[in-house]
Amino acid sequence: MEIEHKAYWAVKQCNMDITKAGIARKLQLEELECLRMEAYENAQIYKEKTKAFHDHHIRKKDFQEGDEVLLYNSRLRFMLGKLCSRWECPFKVKEVKPYGVVELFDSQSEATFKVNGHRVKKYHGYMSPKEVEVLLLEDAPKGEET
Repeated sequence: MEIEHKAYWAVKQCNMDITKAGIARKLQLEELECLRMEAYENAQIYKEKTKAFHDHHIRKKDFQEGDEVLLYNSRLRFMLGKLCSRWECPFKVKEVKPYGVVELFDSQSEATFKVNGHRVKKYHGYMSPKEVEVLLLEDAPKGEET
């Protein structure tokens, strides 16, 4: 009796009318397509916001021909000393190309090469510190003692 009841329930749940089943299936597919399009639009909005956030934090670097720049050496894996710098000696900017490409000129080897603009920064040169006057306590003017 129990098995017959379950079988009857399954047949009752199953929609035997083919036209009604077809209409129900088309509605389900349409609903699925709407959900897919909504997810696609949300993904596009998320990508645009993420790109805007990323681009907002990028510093704009403007280089002119003849500027001195330092080149970041990303291949230096194990540094020999604690105070070893990853920025290599100054190079001269020969040409600034579109999309952030910078052509550099090495005066030591007389060679030119192209690098990404994110790997270089302006070199301001070594400036010696200005003379600082040091006053000793002995040389300080003495006030009247009370």
